[in-house]
Amino acid sequence: MHPDFVWWNGERRPWDECTIHVTELGWSTVGAVFEGIRAYMGDSGDELHIFRLQEHLERLERSMRLVRLRLDYSLDQISAATTDLLRANEIREDTYIRPLAYAADTSGKRFAQIGLDAALLINTSPMASHLKTGITQTAKVSSWRRISEDVMPPRVKNLSNYRNSQLAGMEARLDGYDTAILLNQQGKVSEGPGACLMLISRNQIVTPDIGSGILESITRDALIVVLREVLGLEVVEREVDRTELYLADEVFTCGTAAEVTPVVSIDKYDVGAGTIGPVTHALETAFDDILRGRDARYAHWRTPVQVATPAAV
Repeated sequence: MHPDFVWWNGERRPWDECTIHVTELGWSTVGAVFEGIRAYMGDSGDELHIFRLQEHLERLERSMRLVRLRLDYSLDQISAATTDLLRANEIREDTYIRPLAYAADTSGKRFAQIGLDAALLINTSPMASHLKTGITQTAKVSSWRRISEDVMPPRVKNLSNYRNSQLAGMEARLDGYDTAILLNQQGKVSEGPGACLMLISRNQIVTPDIGSGILESITRDALIVVLREVLGLEVVEREVDRTELYLADEVFTCGTAAEVTPVVSIDKYDVGAGTIGPVTHALETAFDDILRGRDARYAHWRTPVQVATPAAV
C-alpha cells in the first residue's frame, strides 16, 4: 500500500500521477540531497508530532547549497506542504517523511552541468518506532573507511554519500553482524551506516566530534541535550579510538531511523554485560516521552499536526 498523495514541485499530487521518464535515472540523483524526518503519533491518537521539522529543513537548504541546487521555495512553504501532506494522506501512525531535492531534466546531459533546475519531492511512508522494544544490534568495525571532507563532504545528506554506508552495511551483514562502525581516514571512530554513535564509559558519554567525518546529525544534537539536561550526564565530543569501543560500558547508535539503538557486541567483544545498559535504557524512555509529546520541556522540538479520527463502525 502507498499513500494517496505526494508533494512534488510545488503541488500536492495523486501518487499515480507523479512519474518521470526512465532516461532521467542516473545523473539526476548523483547530487541529490534529502532529509529523513519522523512524525510520531501522540498518546491521544489524534495528533502527530513531527520531530525538529525546522532544523531538518534548514539542513536541507544547506545541503542544496553545497551541491549547487537552487531552492525555489521558502522553508515555511515546505513546512506547510509537509503538514498538509500528512493530513491529506490521513496518517495516523508513526511515519517517515522524506524531502528529496534532485537535478531536473538531466536526460541526455553530462553529469557536471552547472545551473540545472532542482526538483523537490516530499513523500511519506509508515515507520514504526523501535524505542523501548528491546531491540539490540551487533557490530563490526568495517574494512571500509568513512568518506572525508576532501573527498565527498560527509556533513550533508547527499545520496551519493550513502554508497559508503551501503558498502559497510553489506559487508557487516555478510559477515554475520547487524551493522558496521566506520573509522575515518585517521583511523578514529566516525559513525555507523546512516547513524551516529555514542559510548558510555565511567559515567561519561563520549561521541565522535563533527571533525571525525560524521553527518551533522539533528538527532545526535538533541540527544546530547537530553543526556545533559534530563539525565544529568557529562557529554564529551572528541576523537574516539577503536579500542575504546571494546572497553565501553554501553554503546548505541542514533539518528532519524536508528532513534536510539543499543549495540551489545562489537567485533565479538561484549559491550559491558552484553545487554542494554541503564543509561541507554533511560535515554530511550526519555526520548520516547519527548517524541510523543509527553515532555512539555521540549515542545519547541515538535510540530503538531491534527489528524482525522477514523469514524466509528
